[in-house]
Parts: sequence; C-alpha cells; structure tokens
Amino acid sequence: MEYLSVSQVAEKWGIKQRRIRVLCAEGRIEGAYKVGTYWLIPEDAEKPKDERIKSGKYKKTTA
Repeated sequence: MEYLSVSQVAEKWGIKQRRIRVLCAEGRIEGAYKVGTYWLIPEDAEKPKDERIKSGKYKKTTA
C-alpha cells in the first residue's frame, strides 16, 4: 500500500495542511497513522465529509 504525506493529500483534496492534520488526529481519515511527528495517509483514502458548522449558529443537540 502506498502512503502520502499531509502536504500531498492537502494538494490532492484542495484543503489546508492544518485541516488534514486535524482530521487525522480526530481519526476521521481511515488508515492514517502517525510515525514520529509525521502522518502517513493511504493514497486511496477518501476525503471525509466536512461536518463543521457553516451557518454561523451552533445547533443544540438533545441527548
């Protein structure tokens, strides 16, 4: 299996490197793992859906 760096994935998906690192840290990119200070991401990994709030208003969830 081939792996890509954070910068390669950021260019491929068109988003910032910092966002890729956050997604990796949250476990939202399947198969990504950390080696020292670097993240290795499978080249066939799919871009996760952006679940950040875009309306500017927080939604209250009931638990």
